[in-house]
Amino acid sequence: QVQLVESGGGSVQAGGSLRLSCAASGRTDRTAAMGWFRQAAPGKERKFVAAITWSDGITYYTDSVKGRFTISRDNTKNTVDLQMNSLKPEDTAVYYCSTRVTGSSTYDYWGQGTQVTVSS
Repeated sequence: QVQLVESGGGSVQAGGSLRLSCAASGRTDRTAAMGWFRQAAPGKERKFVAAITWSDGITYYTDSVKGRFTISRDNTKNTVDLQMNSLKPEDTAVYYCSTRVTGSSTYDYWGQGTQVTVSS
């Protein structure tokens, strides 16, 4: 089992920045990748935002955040961060941290989520 705890959400005006952090504990030795997803409202689809492979740090982003968001990891601390710059109102969502373990094709473990609100 892996436990994930997010922090760093909050409210900001458009154009501002926030940094989200996620700390993993438990069976982190099998981590293959960690990612961030967001859900704009209850009942809406949880969508991919960014991911990073654990061994070599390859990053992936959804098109709408490229050039604005940066995902990074610290293997020694088992943490993954999401630096969000030039925030837009459409970035408003609950952001979830997730991890994919070795041998799995899906993200299997999820944090509780942290709210990000961007006002215009």
